[in-house]
Amino acid sequence: MPEEEYLLTKNEIFVDSTKTNDTKLYNQLYQKPNSKLAWTPFRLHIYNLAKVNPDSSYQNWLHKKPNRERNLINFLSKKQVTRLGVGYAGVNNWLKKTGEAPVIVDESKAKRSVKRLQSYYWNNGWFNIETDYKVNYEENQRASVSYFVKPHKPYFIDSLHTKIESKAADSIYKLNQSGSAIISGKQYRTLDIETEMERLTRLYRNSGLYHFEKEFIKFDADTINTNQRIQLNLLINNRQITEGEHTKRIPFQVHKISKVNVFTDYSYKNRNEKPKDSVSYNGYNIYSYDKLRYTRKAITNSILITPGEIFRDRDRTLTYNQINNLKAFKYPNIRYSIDPDNPEGTDLIANVLLTPRKKYSTNVEFDVSTSNIQVFGIGFSGSFLIRNVFGGAEIFEISGRGSVGSSKDPVDPDGQFFDISEIGIDLKLSFPKIIFPLQTRKIIPKYMSPTTNLIFGINTQQNIGLDKQNASGIFNYQWKPSTKLTHQVDLVNVQYVRNLNTGNYFNVYSNSFSRLNNIATEVLDSNSPFFDPENTDQSTLTIPTGANSFIAQSLGESPDADLTADQLQEIRNINERKERLTEDNLIFASSYTYLKNNRENLYDESFSRFRVKIEFAGNVLNTFSNAIELKENSNNRFEVFGVEFSQYAKTELDYIKHWELGRKSVLAFRAFGGIALPYGNANSIPFARSFFGGGPNDNRAWLPYDLGPGSSGGRNEFNEANMKLAINAEYRYNILGALNGAFFIDAGNIWNVLDSVEEEDAVFSKWDDLQEIAVGSGLGLRYDFDFFVVRLDLGFKTFNPANIEDQRWFKGYNFSEGVYNVGINYPF
Repeated sequence: MPEEEYLLTKNEIFVDSTKTNDTKLYNQLYQKPNSKLAWTPFRLHIYNLAKVNPDSSYQNWLHKKPNRERNLINFLSKKQVTRLGVGYAGVNNWLKKTGEAPVIVDESKAKRSVKRLQSYYWNNGWFNIETDYKVNYEENQRASVSYFVKPHKPYFIDSLHTKIESKAADSIYKLNQSGSAIISGKQYRTLDIETEMERLTRLYRNSGLYHFEKEFIKFDADTINTNQRIQLNLLINNRQITEGEHTKRIPFQVHKISKVNVFTDYSYKNRNEKPKDSVSYNGYNIYSYDKLRYTRKAITNSILITPGEIFRDRDRTLTYNQINNLKAFKYPNIRYSIDPDNPEGTDLIANVLLTPRKKYSTNVEFDVSTSNIQVFGIGFSGSFLIRNVFGGAEIFEISGRGSVGSSKDPVDPDGQFFDISEIGIDLKLSFPKIIFPLQTRKIIPKYMSPTTNLIFGINTQQNIGLDKQNASGIFNYQWKPSTKLTHQVDLVNVQYVRNLNTGNYFNVYSNSFSRLNNIATEVLDSNSPFFDPENTDQSTLTIPTGANSFIAQSLGESPDADLTADQLQEIRNINERKERLTEDNLIFASSYTYLKNNRENLYDESFSRFRVKIEFAGNVLNTFSNAIELKENSNNRFEVFGVEFSQYAKTELDYIKHWELGRKSVLAFRAFGGIALPYGNANSIPFARSFFGGGPNDNRAWLPYDLGPGSSGGRNEFNEANMKLAINAEYRYNILGALNGAFFIDAGNIWNVLDSVEEEDAVFSKWDDLQEIAVGSGLGLRYDFDFFVVRLDLGFKTFNPANIEDQRWFKGYNFSEGVYNVGINYPF
């Protein structure tokens, strides 16, 4: 910096001689010190690496030694040496762009900041505000700025008087006066005046006043000799219109909709042509320039502007939303005009211009992935979409997906590289209405964008030895009472899982086999027929015959006498898990999901999201089985198509909150709780509906499925349970450009509760078990590509409940034991 300039190091604001830390006041200042990372102006240091005159610097370096330029030309070429200089300038520009220029104290901006502080206080009722500032010059060309504020006494609202010339507008105001944002006795705030103007504008435009605009509302205030009490006046004059050379004022009137004309295939080309096809339905006139391809109900159900009702601006907005939800038309164009057949000029014609999307569309995607199961995977998917299938704006979509991958721990090391594969197809048919035997319009009106979905899917997967076939069917309803609230009811959600190649279980779940084999070698003779006779180095149970036979004998009527109680319990646990993961599943469930999300858009970083889901499975099948007196199997359970159907109750609560802290910093929080309780025809939860812990979107100090249950230490390859608690907090900040950083703390665990698992370390039986909540913490990097974010997180085991009590805190807090997670987009 030149000698006469000073670097701004600090701002201080004093209110009535007392220093304040109110961020709202500091946000009024035009100059703020350079941003800091870990108390260091990191971006300023990057900026300082750049040269003031990069071309001169390069030339000085090039000619500093007599032979340097000649040697470089001989080694490269004269052209390359010139390009080297251009590259040096490019790096220099990158340093300037990535870094942050020093914030130089500017007294003109300090004066503007003083005025802005005055405006802030004035807008909040302090009309006699006094402000000043002082620049504190320090050594080494550093300086701070102090701002001084004396607010004095604030002003309060005393009364509000109105003068509304239009009788219609005055009548509407009086009927809705109780909702006013201006309250007698409350401290004056300009924001309240703006809020009231917005309220009145919405009120009038949704009460039939088609010509009303915000500009017609005026407020004036009397503060002279009122002892800090304000007398407000609300003025709404009649609207002014010009006819020829004359102007006059006309009172606002209530307008109603006389006609609604809907053009189903409008385009710019046919704008001047006459429609060839038309039909009238419930007061709506539906036109088409070609053959009409939509049913009357499908069109009118999407139009919230109703003939015979008064003009309401919100009806137009709701119509926009409803038509967009159809996904059959481009963004619609809605125009109003005065009905020429109405002499009073109070009737409106609404013209809704719809432009259809293409009837058919396709999509193809390709991806490369990695996970805790596979080290490398290739996926491909495609979809084919048909719009307006039956003429009612229905959408039918066929999608397929296939993938191949190489497993992390292949069962057969000498086998093929791609030993994981999956292929599946999904069919989805969506109707823009609620399909139900009874009329639902009074409960779920059409402005809520009701949708009925029929979904069917089937896939088959080969997954390192344990293969599966999966078929599912869903019949659900979805509707949105507002832009923030969504309801979904899965009336029927059926899933059938068929496990193949179950004899390969112990090859896949090697941890379970190792524990079982250790017990067998301790109690069986080395010549036992359960052991592999070809393995003479050590006793090893054959798979599957030897392992299954040893389990059957141990849990039968005549177990080996050398088995201890603990060993028997361990074998029971291994067998229970084996049976649960290899048995076929039939899930016949119904659920309700409540979702409230007040996020305005993708760039809104101050929002909350709350989701509740309640699910019941097996009740219908259990009632039906009892009604027809179906025979129970040897396990005292009913079977449908040879499969014991699942029966359980499950609930999930999920809450997310973001706080924007300024300067691209965000504090994000999430809390999750879930429990699934088996009963009736089941004593456990299917693997597909259970909970797991760990991974890039959960507790990042553990890999997926590695955490829990409880303090058991994740001894299985895929640890899951039927109860989960999780809390996550993350501070996100900008490092430079599109590169962001984060510090996070994750806490949570999974447990078994009221199911078939009896292992004490894995079961939640008392409130003291909350001490088994695992804590992970760490840091991460995120690179924002605008349309998605690539994320790298490093998590450390801050509190590990699987360790002995005096070894739980910070024993995994080193880089050798850290867990690296790669993810796409933010975890919550």
